[in-house]
Amino acid sequence: MTPAAPTTNTHPWIVSLQAGLDGLETALLQGDAPGVQTASAAVQAVLQNAPRTAEFGVPGSTLAIDMHRAAHRFGQLRQAVLRASAQSQRAVHSLLPQQAPATYGTLSGAKPSTGGAGRAYLAA
Repeated sequence: MTPAAPTTNTHPWIVSLQAGLDGLETALLQGDAPGVQTASAAVQAVLQNAPRTAEFGVPGSTLAIDMHRAAHRFGQLRQAVLRASAQSQRAVHSLLPQQAPATYGTLSGAKPSTGGAGRAYLAA
């Protein structure tokens, strides 16, 4: 995932957002969990200081286009995190298959007359 080349009239906020996304991507690629947390907080801080809506419509401004590019890049990073999380969960479940208790179990001592009504909720 490579960042888009900045244009000559790139808004300073977009430059900050791209720098934050660069840091987040680097931390993700290195598998640096504390770095991901720090970079994520930095991106959140940049997003909290987003320009006013009126600045997106200024003639000659590429802010709206750059924002869409940044949103697309952020979406790609999010998908990468979700894929990595799924891989980690599969690895944990293959190593520790009985780690989590069942969510539903049978009620002790009761023999229900209906097939599924004798199941009890055990955990959230």
